[in-house]
Amino acid sequence: MTAVKTKGAAVVTGAGKGIGRAIALELARDGYAVVINYRSSAQLAQQLVDQIEKEGGRAEAALFDVRDGAQTQAALNEILKNHPSMDILVNNAGITKDGLFVMMPEKNWTPVIETALNGFYNVTKPVVKKMMRQKYGSIITISSVAGLVANRGQVNYSAAKAGLVGASRSLAAEVAPVGVRVNVVAPGFINTGMIAKVPLDNLKEMVPMGRVGEPAEVAKVVRFLCSNDASYITGQVISVNGGMC
Repeated sequence: MTAVKTKGAAVVTGAGKGIGRAIALELARDGYAVVINYRSSAQLAQQLVDQIEKEGGRAEAALFDVRDGAQTQAALNEILKNHPSMDILVNNAGITKDGLFVMMPEKNWTPVIETALNGFYNVTKPVVKKMMRQKYGSIITISSVAGLVANRGQVNYSAAKAGLVGASRSLAAEVAPVGVRVNVVAPGFINTGMIAKVPLDNLKEMVPMGRVGEPAEVAKVVRFLCSNDASYITGQVISVNGGMC
């Protein structure tokens, strides 16, 4: 297979599976050297690296927990040193620990918030500094329809995802003058492990299009927002949800 023309680097957090995996593949196929962050799915991350390289692209796996500031900083220092051009950051890492709020223990609240919001801080701060020096770059944060509309049993997840929207919009306003764009993609029900335990028919009834989405459908929106075709788009939330309001 003919090798793709490479661009700069792209970091995708939580990229070992699901939406993150699809985004990493899409960006690699578009010519970016993709850094595939993972916390526990080493085998899946390496399989993705192998697939990208087999297709003629470039990729590497990077182990760090986005909740751990020191670990993340150390990993990103090395990544930024090895990649002179850092074009894209996709904040995708996230977890769910669903349950009704009145019965939710602190152990189910804190990790969800830390992964999304502390993760956003820990990863984005060093990367955006480099992008500001470059005077270009695109940051995409993966939120959720749960951060935009009410969803019973997900107060923790909704709070985390809504927080990412606010953080991204504010950051977009701060860095727009130096050529860095920041946007949010908010998926609805996507065919990943996160919805594996929910009866499919129940989900379809909630979606006007009558089906769940595929990770590749989210990934293509991310690719567009990272491209020059979206050069005047920043501070926006694009919801990929099959018509859910």
